[in-house]
Formats: sequence, structure tokens, C-alpha cells
Amino acid sequence: MRVKKLLDSIGRDVDTVSPDETVYDALALMAKKEIGALVVLEKKKMVGIISERDYARKVILKGKSSKKTKVREIMTSDVIHVSPDQKVGKCLSLMTKKRIRHMPVLEKDRLVGLLTIEEIKGKI
Repeated sequence: MRVKKLLDSIGRDVDTVSPDETVYDALALMAKKEIGALVVLEKKKMVGIISERDYARKVILKGKSSKKTKVREIMTSDVIHVSPDQKVGKCLSLMTKKRIRHMPVLEKDRLVGLLTIEEIKGKI
């Protein structure tokens, strides 16, 4: 199965945040949506991803304030992503190898979806 087909079945909505928002606001959105990560967009271009793991390791453990820290300060900017034409099995293998739980889907540098490891495991 290709990523495009999986996205057609699970949906293509992706929750996003600006790099200039506070980590607190990003966490509030994650809590409201009951999700573990947000794609970071600047001028409609993906510039990073922020996850609960980023918060735990880069804010809490370093004694920073989530209300004063900007998303851009803790986001992962070198984001592993795939295209809609990628095989889902290859995505799962890559996510497992790189120990990541969220993978943006880009088509010509445009965000078109987000895969989670749970969604992939549920469909394979």
C-alpha cells in the first residue's frame, strides 16, 4: 500500500503551529486535540515538528518556562518526511529505525498529511 492510499482512508488534516508561538500554547493545542505532536509551519512551509518528547527533554529537564520559550527554540528542524508515493511498509521501517512516532507527508515541499506509527500499524 502507498502512503497516498493510507492518507485517503485516515484523512489529511494536520494540526500545525507557528514557530513564534509559545511552547505552552503548542502544548495546550496538543492537549485539546489529544495528539502528541504538531507540525511547525512558517509561511505555509514546514520548518519543523514539536512533540511531547521535545517538551520533556528540552523544556522540563532544562528548567525552562513553557510560557516564555518559543516553539522554534525546541522544535526538531531536521524532520524526516516521506512523499505520498512511498510504500507504507517502508515508512514503518524508517520510523522504527529512527525511533520516531510522527512522519509528515510532503508533496513538492507542501504538507499534505501526517502519519503516526499507530495508524500505520493499524493498517498493515
